[in-house]
Amino acid sequence: MNNKVTTISISEDVKEKLEREKGDLSWDEFLLLLLSEYRKRKAEENLTRLKDILNEDDIKRIEESHKKMHEEFKL
Repeated sequence: MNNKVTTISISEDVKEKLEREKGDLSWDEFLLLLLSEYRKRKAEENLTRLKDILNEDDIKRIEESHKKMHEEFKL
């Protein structure tokens, strides 16, 4: 891991709330966990939006295309 350290300016109110949630985790651990959870949530939201846009036939065609691509690109 990179040993350089930086400072992020936030309000005292936000810092207090984050410190309560952080518990015994280091700031690095906590922020990486927060980022991971954020990315997971965004992916789930995007998947939900795709399901609203695509119909069952579209999803099947995508699955077939994905499977075919993996079969063709095996090393």
